[in-house]
Amino acid sequence: MRRITIDPVTRLEGHGRIEIFLDDGGTVAATYFQVPELRGFEKFVEGRPAEDMPQITQRICGVCPEAHHLAATKALDALYHVSPPPAARKLRELLYSAFYVADHTTHFYILGGPDFVMGPDAPVAERNVIGVIRKVGLELGGTVIRTRMQCHRVVQIVGGRGVHPVFGLPGGVSKALAEEERKEIAEIARGALEFAKTSLALFDRLVLGSKEYADMILSDAYTHKTYYMGLVDEKNRINFYDGTVRVIDPGGGEFARFSAAEYLEHIAEHVEPWTYVKFPYLKKIGWKGFVDGRESGIYRVGPLARLNAADGMATPLAQEYYEKFFATLGGRPVHHTLAMHWARLIELLHAAERLLELSRDPEITSPDIRTVPSARPDEGAGIVEAPRGTLIHHYATDERGIIRKANLIVATVNNAAAMNMSVDKAARFLIRPGVEISDGLLNRIEMAWRPYDPCLGCATHSLGKSLAIPVYLYDGRGQLIRSFT
Repeated sequence: MRRITIDPVTRLEGHGRIEIFLDDGGTVAATYFQVPELRGFEKFVEGRPAEDMPQITQRICGVCPEAHHLAATKALDALYHVSPPPAARKLRELLYSAFYVADHTTHFYILGGPDFVMGPDAPVAERNVIGVIRKVGLELGGTVIRTRMQCHRVVQIVGGRGVHPVFGLPGGVSKALAEEERKEIAEIARGALEFAKTSLALFDRLVLGSKEYADMILSDAYTHKTYYMGLVDEKNRINFYDGTVRVIDPGGGEFARFSAAEYLEHIAEHVEPWTYVKFPYLKKIGWKGFVDGRESGIYRVGPLARLNAADGMATPLAQEYYEKFFATLGGRPVHHTLAMHWARLIELLHAAERLLELSRDPEITSPDIRTVPSARPDEGAGIVEAPRGTLIHHYATDERGIIRKANLIVATVNNAAAMNMSVDKAARFLIRPGVEISDGLLNRIEMAWRPYDPCLGCATHSLGKSLAIPVYLYDGRGQLIRSFT
């Protein structure tokens, strides 16, 4: 049996590797997307005051601290049985919309986009953000950098810091928005909206306008028929910050709908011995292994899942693209994994539109920004849509508000089973007897997981009785001293 290792996989947060095993005939026997790092936040937050969670848990990830900050803050709202005033909810969503623009920009232009802008078979030294800027031009490259910087400026204004905000409190936020700050944010939002339009036009020209790329998106190598999950508002439109969780089946019918407090009735987690990532599945169907279809409990989250789970977008321009997306790809739901890149840009447009709407809302500068908790804390869960998908924080405390137990199901964990299936399927389609195992071919296998935009630092929480992956200790001369298994 032959073994092919892609280590490390590239353009993601955290560390992962792909192990591909070929039989004696050169056919793929099995493929694993393996995560060899452990963070363990669920354990070491135990014993800490609950109000520390928005600050502690956002250190899980330097890419999406805002998502963890707000999921934790919403969990505290539930834990302390308090509802924030309207202005506080809008300020939270304002910050979150700016964060979404910045994060989706990062993925398309720096992490995922190089595969399409430069081409999947381009030399690895060119398949990066520098290569992208050279191809799309310095002007657009400068706009990418400026948009990210300005959106982080919004996070700084509203959240107190450009990275790792400090404004979320149970029952509200810590700081009101001044009129001059509102005007500055509105100007930034207008620029973000124009940038989103430009990005969609670029995708239309470079990707949708290419038969090679269109065929790749629609190919069986990158297609899975799964369930899909995402937050929706009362009209079943996408909402990143609030709403109820909606799950649709592979045919597009509604399978489940639940609040944050009810998530354990619908989601369970499976553990495998070869990775630190857990594998959530729909409890009412059960774990059936790494297979897709209506009889499998595996579901997907993230941009593609959110568009599939929703009946539309909450902003007008994004709604136009939502309709074009499904009309172009054959109707809802879309099962093509690579279509997630297009869905992400539609969400970028939605976030920019929503940022502009909120910046013009007269209530956004209200000084009424917090309802001070008065009830005894006990247990609470909060859900937001991280850019990578549905994010759940769940805390239980003693009567003093000290964390007794914490459960975090992050977006990448929700997608973990699907990512393994995607990598395995791509490998089986692309690696054939007699086919050269080139760098470009291996990159096309990586392209199967890259649309999920995994954050593996967030995702690694599972620890059994023994280490799932061997650890090797070397001395300064590179000699193996000891191994731990």
